[in-house]
Amino acid sequence: MSAEQRIERGSLNWFLVGMRGVLSLPALILMTSYVGFSAFALEAGLSRSEAVAMTLGIWALPAQMILVGSMLGGANIAASFLAVTLSSIRMMPMVASIVPEMRTPKTPVWILLFLSHFIAITSWVFAATHLRDVPRQHRVVFFAGFGMTLTLTNAVIVGISYGIVSQFPPMVAGALFMLTPVYFVSSIWASAKQVVVKLAFVIGVVLGPLMALVSPQFDVLIAGIGGGTIAYLIDRYRRRRKAVSQESA
Repeated sequence: MSAEQRIERGSLNWFLVGMRGVLSLPALILMTSYVGFSAFALEAGLSRSEAVAMTLGIWALPAQMILVGSMLGGANIAASFLAVTLSSIRMMPMVASIVPEMRTPKTPVWILLFLSHFIAITSWVFAATHLRDVPRQHRVVFFAGFGMTLTLTNAVIVGISYGIVSQFPPMVAGALFMLTPVYFVSSIWASAKQVVVKLAFVIGVVLGPLMALVSPQFDVLIAGIGGGTIAYLIDRYRRRRKAVSQESA
């Protein structure tokens, strides 16, 4: 067997190892949450194909929730686009931290750009936990095996469960529907490492219902920007007071 054949065989093995990662607990929880998303999409009036396309194209459950919620609230397309964009900006640090761990001098840029689409909270946590145990030359295929398989699996789950949840009793469908916001809240809270981020989240949650009464078309956008701004100002004030107290001491 030539060296190239051994490398290709090794890459295939690592791709399969990455695929097996979809059996991990976080991935299984995400799959269950996508059953809830299919119930949400059904209640929102989206078709099966639209729900599947949204899963493949956006691939971030919180962003999908924001988009569907904006649609239900009657928000215009510009406000919906901005809200989803602001929600997805949080992926940029994830991409910036994972891509250098995967790339080699021979890795084509287009492959890294393609794989960056599959970086979300679940895949980022999986990669951050396992990439260092994978030989660098195989990290790209390892992550591709996990990210692509997880995305396609959840798209299939949405397509299949969309028709099934419509036959469920209202109580069961409601419970599945609640899985999505529960995942949304828990994933954001778990990924927030700084107190100011958690404060911004809490303020945004409180402002959301209030803004829905004041400005239904921009409630998510205002609550998000307002929560982040207020939390930033509080944290800045706290830091200034701490610095002044240290200087006086």
